[in-house]
Amino acid sequence: MIALLAGAATVLAFAPVGFYPLALASLAVLVHLWMRAAPRACFRSGFAFGLGLFGGGVSWVYVSLSQFGGMPAPLAGLATFLFCALIALFPAAAGWLQARVPAADGARACLVIPAAWTLFEWLRGWILTGFPWLSAGYAATGWPTQGYAPLLGVYGLSFVTLGAAGMLWGLVTKKKIRFLVLLVAVVGVGQALRAVDWTAPAGDPVRAALLQGNIEQEMKFRPERYARILETYARLAEETSARLIILPETAVPRFYDGVEPEYLARLDAAAKRNGGDLLLGVPYREAQDRYYNSVVALGTAPRQVYHKVHLVPFGEFVPPGFGWVLHVLQIPLSDFSRGSFAQAPLAVAGQRVAVNICYEDAFGDEIARSLPEATLLVNVSNVAWFGDSLAPSQHLQIARLRALETGRVHLTATNSGVTAAIDRDGRVLAQLPQFAAGRLEIAAQGYAGATPYVRLRDWPTLIGALLALAIASLIAAAKRSR
Repeated sequence: MIALLAGAATVLAFAPVGFYPLALASLAVLVHLWMRAAPRACFRSGFAFGLGLFGGGVSWVYVSLSQFGGMPAPLAGLATFLFCALIALFPAAAGWLQARVPAADGARACLVIPAAWTLFEWLRGWILTGFPWLSAGYAATGWPTQGYAPLLGVYGLSFVTLGAAGMLWGLVTKKKIRFLVLLVAVVGVGQALRAVDWTAPAGDPVRAALLQGNIEQEMKFRPERYARILETYARLAEETSARLIILPETAVPRFYDGVEPEYLARLDAAAKRNGGDLLLGVPYREAQDRYYNSVVALGTAPRQVYHKVHLVPFGEFVPPGFGWVLHVLQIPLSDFSRGSFAQAPLAVAGQRVAVNICYEDAFGDEIARSLPEATLLVNVSNVAWFGDSLAPSQHLQIARLRALETGRVHLTATNSGVTAAIDRDGRVLAQLPQFAAGRLEIAAQGYAGATPYVRLRDWPTLIGALLALAIASLIAAAKRSR
């Protein structure tokens, strides 16, 4: 029960509350429960912690399944619980692994537990296409330790966060000054790293307009609303003088080849009038059975298309053997094809724009693939699927971490919020209120260069975690052999 409550409390360390010290305190409780406990007991407490964390933090899955997916409420509740229980197995496995590695208390708290946690957090972001939501490192956004993000990425931040929690545990339970010194050093170095400019401005800022249509999800694919949706976005686009105009994911709810040519010409003319380009989120069909979740560039630049690469299981593609799910979930366009990993940034409005769609920006390693060539990051999303829940704020926090990792301005245009412009230091420069149609105009600075994370990705963190576990095991083995 203590582990379950500690996990649930950790949700408040993430957006929208974002009180990072609470993550250190609740994770210190988990460290205490894992200290000198048997592997099975650590597995159980890790599972309970994960169930509290994910049960509270990703409860918005229920909203998408029940309210918008058409799944009966009891079945949606069961599916949400089973999903949370599945991903709670990862912190459970981390608990089991760290308990199998012999180590002194200080080393276990500050190195072994962070290493085990980080490895299984990384695996959670990879297995079954990955679900890296609520990785511990995201809680550091806006706090001194975010300075490690351009060096080590979100998983490195998770290692730092768990290590700091271990130091807090040592300070409280052992009352030894060395834990305080370590904790102050970790925080101090993180704060100092925030002052480092890893990238340099490239050219003049570009005026950008992010459009938020606020189209109700339950109405979006109804034929009688189609004309009104198109008019909403055309009006918002025509009222701006921005050189770069960005529409949300599937802003036009019809295949690109089925959209009226005169409407595309209208958007094209709006972009050309400003001497720039417009990025349109729209489903893109290449064949009857092959279509993509895409962004199409209209305007002065040559026509370019980005096809989404990292698809959402069941929401955008159906895993083999699960076709029956389509008969339960009523989700339009739920079997997209996967885009190529080798897609180049879009050359628009004098920038090289790395486009990502929906929760693709939750995968930092994949975002880094388009760098350092890209000068600007753009995310288009439709988080209306999750209603008035924690998901939009959490997604914005994830976007802030991507800006930090890459040293790039990150522009995110959404259907219902949170539409925002994020500077390379993770600060939200401006944002629109949720659930209101509007246009966010911002001067977006492009940047060149590469952070250490862009060059090395997650490898330093993963290798460091494996080395920490291996060295602890070797030291214990050497002591036993004496």
